[in-house]
Amino acid sequence: MDKYKQYFTGDKFAMSNGIELIACHPGYAKAQVTIEERHLNGAGVVHGGLLFTLADFSFAAAVNSYALITLSINANMSFFAKSTAGILTAEAREIFRSNKLCTCDINVTDQEEQLLANFKGTAYITHKEIEF
Repeated sequence: MDKYKQYFTGDKFAMSNGIELIACHPGYAKAQVTIEERHLNGAGVVHGGLLFTLADFSFAAAVNSYALITLSINANMSFFAKSTAGILTAEAREIFRSNKLCTCDINVTDQEEQLLANFKGTAYITHKEIEF
């Protein structure tokens, strides 16, 4: 787990938003963020961009955990509920993998495990190895 945490601290955007990698192994990742005032939009709820970034970060960790650079080619997100405080969690599970493409399903939940959003992402698997 430490090798993944070390590698993914290179994601400066996720790190600057306070996102932390909690668990990671091939085809799976979990990330969390504690909501701060800076994460709220003008209506006082968590900005959709934070939810997307949290989900996208867990997606990246899950698909890159095989030690091959894997790059997103498509992503979409549906929002179901709002949040204003607490800890948010994104859990990525790979649902398909071939020698060139992989797809993940990512749920974003609040600390009561209420589903806030669902993210689907597809990525292209390169042949360039990652040095963990």
